[in-house]
Amino acid sequence: MEEFELEPGEEIVLEVRQHMMVFVLRALPLLLLAFLPTILLALLSLFAGASPQTASLFASLNLPSNIARFFKGLWLLAIWTAFFSMLTRHYLTVWIITNVRIVDIKQYGFFNRTVSSFLLMRVQDITTDVSGMLATIFRFGRLSVETAGKDEEFQMSGIVHPEHLRDVIMGQVAALHGQVAQDSVD
Repeated sequence: MEEFELEPGEEIVLEVRQHMMVFVLRALPLLLLAFLPTILLALLSLFAGASPQTASLFASLNLPSNIARFFKGLWLLAIWTAFFSMLTRHYLTVWIITNVRIVDIKQYGFFNRTVSSFLLMRVQDITTDVSGMLATIFRFGRLSVETAGKDEEFQMSGIVHPEHLRDVIMGQVAALHGQVAQDSVD
């Protein structure tokens, strides 16, 4: 990976992204916005047929078809760009769990990314939260990991099976603590 390098002896255990349903729910308004010009034109034509005054107003607003197509194309291009921006953020925002640390990669835009990591030895508390009907049905939720030190809390929302992820992290923490305890005995 370009974002971080694995230390000697470090292995990737799991990569976690948001549930696809979270992406679909965020992209749904864009689908509705894509059809907004067509809906508005249909509504304007309905109102234009209602009275002669409204019909004359609608006729005065009538743009040549080339100009209308141009603006509709610009509108759809903006929607398309917003959709791919959301898709990029969804795919590139990831938690990578190794046997030593957790790497939190957050993508904010096409060219804006933050990478942070914390050692599993510093994990103090892990909290999962699954709230809402859709989250319960599709089994996605929020996972918060509190670390020792600066009172930092790392969160990732909309992840698939947060309880399973909590168990994987706790298993890695227990294995790491067991290894440290065994090394101190030797």
